[in-house]
Amino acid sequence: MIEYIDVDVRPILRAGGEPFSVIMSALERLEPGQGLRLYATFKPVPLFAVMADKGFAHSAQALDAGEWEVLFTPAETQQTAFVPRASTFDAWPEPMVQLDNRDLEPPEPMVRILAAAEKLAPGETLSALLRREPVFLFPQLEKRGYRWLGGFSPDGATYELTVRAP
Repeated sequence: MIEYIDVDVRPILRAGGEPFSVIMSALERLEPGQGLRLYATFKPVPLFAVMADKGFAHSAQALDAGEWEVLFTPAETQQTAFVPRASTFDAWPEPMVQLDNRDLEPPEPMVRILAAAEKLAPGETLSALLRREPVFLFPQLEKRGYRWLGGFSPDGATYELTVRAP
């Protein structure tokens, strides 16, 4: 299990400061296998590519009042991508369906994924490639009882999503 070190840069951002050096300093203090849990007043998208270059996958979750919690997990310690709001990974089967949604504009990727997921038998999975993190898809999957795994590829250009039917 990954141990995450918390870094809350919300006070720095609210004061008009630049927290990048604080984040990088915390990153340098990580022990092997540790990750970073970042709290920010906005979704720090530019930081995702920087952290991917340093070997960290990320997963972001919106909090109240427009704030964000982002987990940066060392790629070499991950068996799978981060599991946002899903239960633990337990030997999922190979995907029955593979979708490449990178060339589609929203909401088409979400529509395609939900339609394909409806056709899965219990416990079956599908995989999808996307240009961005499907933050509006997650509540829809959760409402329908699906579990998912997701995260950006190491280059930060493709979000890889696996969905499992209940």
